[in-house]
Amino acid sequence: MAEYRSGFVTLVGRPNAGKSTLLNKILGHKVSIVSDKPQTTRTQVRGVLTPPEVQLVFVDTPGIHKPRSALGTSLNATAKRATSEVDVVCLVLDATAPYGRGDAFIAEQLPKDSVVVVTKADLASPEQVLSQLAATAELDVAAWFPVSGITGEGTDELVEHLRARMPEGPQLYPDDMMTDVPDAVWIAELVREQLLAVTYEELPHSIATRVTEWEWPRIRCEIIVERDSQKGIVIGKKGENLKNVGIAVREQLPDGVFLELFVKVEKNWQHHADSVERFGY
Repeated sequence: MAEYRSGFVTLVGRPNAGKSTLLNKILGHKVSIVSDKPQTTRTQVRGVLTPPEVQLVFVDTPGIHKPRSALGTSLNATAKRATSEVDVVCLVLDATAPYGRGDAFIAEQLPKDSVVVVTKADLASPEQVLSQLAATAELDVAAWFPVSGITGEGTDELVEHLRARMPEGPQLYPDDMMTDVPDAVWIAELVREQLLAVTYEELPHSIATRVTEWEWPRIRCEIIVERDSQKGIVIGKKGENLKNVGIAVREQLPDGVFLELFVKVEKNWQHHADSVERFGY
């Protein structure tokens, strides 16, 4: 009888490399919020895949970048912690963006036998994909996989490689569990995802969300911004933005949920380490 295998796979890369979209595609289920804004992922998000005789626990991480605030410093530390004591690290590169100094900086810190994953193969030209593969050809890694988190191209081959890399070990999560993100955190993240879709410039970085009351089916979620002017943008004309955010989030929740959204100003919170920690980042 074959021994059961289990282990951890961390996805690291620059902001907007496509890590969260790829993870959701691999799992066939949304466990990480997605947007076109940098630094969408702010915490380690674990997604669990349990095919026969093996369990892979994927760790989605914040994009590694040059920090300009206490929040940025915390996000980088979260991502770097996720590369230690795991079984495989995947460097996720955006095929539509040139391989740059930021990518090289992350690559230099990778453990041996990491995997290079070139995402957005559906959007990139074959020449762009080949360019990323060529740029990383000298890295001391185990394999390279061009993939698409939208179409699923290449993901089966990637998962098969990762399955083979898992060590013998017990099943870590129940068969039906796809993430260990608590429900309250997930709902706060869904709110932030919808806000990212309707805000622009510096505002996405200034938004934090947290559930402050949970008496099912009533849920209260606070939206924190850094300035009074941002509060007005989030609420929108006659409350339109907040209304649309609430509708979009409720569509992803069980029927009957009563979601209350409140906007609060906390001056320059992302530049204060204690505030960053208090909001769970």
